[in-house]
Amino acid sequence: MVGPDAGPYGVVTGPDGALWFTVVHAGQVGRFVPGSGAELHQLPSAGSGPTVITPGPDGALWFTEYQGHRIGRISTAGEVTEFAPPTPDSGPYGLAAGADGALWFTEINADRIGRITPEGAITEFPLPVKGGFPSMITAGPDDGLWFTLNQANSVGRIDLGGDITVHPLPTPNAAPVGITAGPDGALWFVEIGAAQIGRIAVDGHIDEFPLPDKASRPHAIVADDTGALWFTEWGANRVGRITQAGKIDEFDLPTPSSEPHGITLGPDNAIWTALETGFLARVSG
Repeated sequence: MVGPDAGPYGVVTGPDGALWFTVVHAGQVGRFVPGSGAELHQLPSAGSGPTVITPGPDGALWFTEYQGHRIGRISTAGEVTEFAPPTPDSGPYGLAAGADGALWFTEINADRIGRITPEGAITEFPLPVKGGFPSMITAGPDDGLWFTLNQANSVGRIDLGGDITVHPLPTPNAAPVGITAGPDGALWFVEIGAAQIGRIAVDGHIDEFPLPDKASRPHAIVADDTGALWFTEWGANRVGRITQAGKIDEFDLPTPSSEPHGITLGPDNAIWTALETGFLARVSG
């Protein structure tokens, strides 16, 4: 789809029924309709490093520029706008639309959670944990935003007013990354350091499910439309599936060392994952 060094990273289904994806090393955002070719949009700023991408409340796609320290917006027609958070070199990474009509994002380098309106007004909220490396973020069923603290071994929650709660994980050095709202009213996340899938209820109760391969390094996770959760195994060249009861199935990717990162439920109700080696892959379990 793109060159082997371009680096597809995040992927999501857009409001136009296409797959939208970031190309981290090439500084691009792509659009792909299954069965046709990819359309690539070069970002205006050099060294942007686009990472996570998500639909916004305004019908556009929003994405983080981890290396360029900006939040980007791309319309379905390909028009790009960029916004810089107040804190320099903050490293925006995770991004999700909130129940308040704004987008919320993590700042890995600044120990902050940010909020940006569709008009581009940004507010930042300092975290109580220093050096926590806030990573992915998702909207919960309780109108809070839930996020992983990779280096603090915790999952956090910020409400729409900016109040923050931190929940430590039972497993040491679990290093959580991806997180998503599950079909059961809980939040599901991956532990890249411990090779486990985690589940946290809105009351803070945590369950963990070990993966068969301790070197699998799970990275991202998403719910499908059947009640299961799908996740990438970046270190094992696989995509996995876990039921709400904790049953795990794994599916090998045909291309060796393809480095699966982002994952989404596609417009065709199949699971799609971004392979850093240059492709989007469709997974049918």
